[in-house]
Amino acid sequence: MTTMRTATERHGGAAGTQGTAGVTVATALLAGPALMAGYGVVRLAGRAVGDYGPGVWWTVAHLLFLAGVLAFVPVFLGLRGLAGERGGGRVACEVAAWTGLLGAAAVVVQAVIDLGVGFVAADKEAMSEMFDRVQGVPGVMPLVYTVVPMLFWLGLLALVTLLAFLRRDLVRAWAPVLVLAGTVVMAVSLDLLPVGALCLGVALLPVRRGLSG
Repeated sequence: MTTMRTATERHGGAAGTQGTAGVTVATALLAGPALMAGYGVVRLAGRAVGDYGPGVWWTVAHLLFLAGVLAFVPVFLGLRGLAGERGGGRVACEVAAWTGLLGAAAVVVQAVIDLGVGFVAADKEAMSEMFDRVQGVPGVMPLVYTVVPMLFWLGLLALVTLLAFLRRDLVRAWAPVLVLAGTVVMAVSLDLLPVGALCLGVALLPVRRGLSG
């Protein structure tokens, strides 16, 4: 498999081949959306059987979600290197990538809290009470649940949009539209998570092919 370094060096740039979890960027581009889709499917299954609260369905779903968000760390770090080594485009991509990573950190904290509450709580009522206490701490809602997590999606959209102009050989012109559509769909309803994740996967697929080919 052609790694991130090989692909970017052919175009005058340089980037690391491995992400924080030791997977290649190309693999992370596939794993991130796939794991998020898995989270959506397991969540729907748990709700369908009426057992989506403390227990196996909740835990498996949120583990998949956590893994999916972590998979986007090497995606952000890898995509920012595609803009080249200098110029305004590189600076803009750096800002977009680090914005997305800041949002990812908030989402990771959110997922860990959800897992912890699900592990400790005895039933759904206890879960609700624990979430109320956690979210009632000053600053927790904007930092972990509302404002900062949105930076994950805004950073990803900005990065893909910039690369659609700077690296047309790897990022298709329609990719930002799909990223936006996927983000909006997931924001409308968590039940549409698999659809939104599919949009992200399709948007990033040409990039993965370009890096792997």
